[in-house]
Amino acid sequence: MALRHAVLAALLDEELSGYQLAKAFDLGVANFWHAQPQQLYAELTRLEKDGLITGREVVQDTRPNKRLFKVTDAGLAELDDFTATAAKPSFIRDDLLVKVQAADHVDPETLVAQLTERAAFAQAKIDLFGKLLRTMRGERTEEDFLRHGERIGPYLTCLRGLAFEQGNHDWCERTIAILRKRQTARARR
Repeated sequence: MALRHAVLAALLDEELSGYQLAKAFDLGVANFWHAQPQQLYAELTRLEKDGLITGREVVQDTRPNKRLFKVTDAGLAELDDFTATAAKPSFIRDDLLVKVQAADHVDPETLVAQLTERAAFAQAKIDLFGKLLRTMRGERTEEDFLRHGERIGPYLTCLRGLAFEQGNHDWCERTIAILRKRQTARARR
């Protein structure tokens, strides 16, 4: 997947400025694709040049003018072609896992501190995803929303983000408990 597909997917529901797109990435798209704001602005320029999105200038009285972008028919065709290609399996690439791999040879307290920090980060994301999911479905139950909701793609990707962060959180907490137990057992010897 290229950044272009993630940007096109983020622009499906409404026109967004570059700033709004960066916020949308932070809240939703970052669950499956990370990009810095400067990468997003550069990609918007390329997508517009390629005719996959169109931009329009919005004049503002009290702030600088802004450009709003939306997906064109060519952009929708690009997304359709992308969707038709086989998805590559994902893999984990995480420096914390490398550090834990070395747990038997490094200071466990250093690992516990980093795992605690990661667990807190995961919990914050879990809370955010829960709030986003409730906002998306409104007063509906999840089952009703998934069966009858107008657009469920963002909801489904948010569910995946929630499951990912819940897995991270649970693994961190379990790893901390194991390291502490081992440390206590060593201290008793």
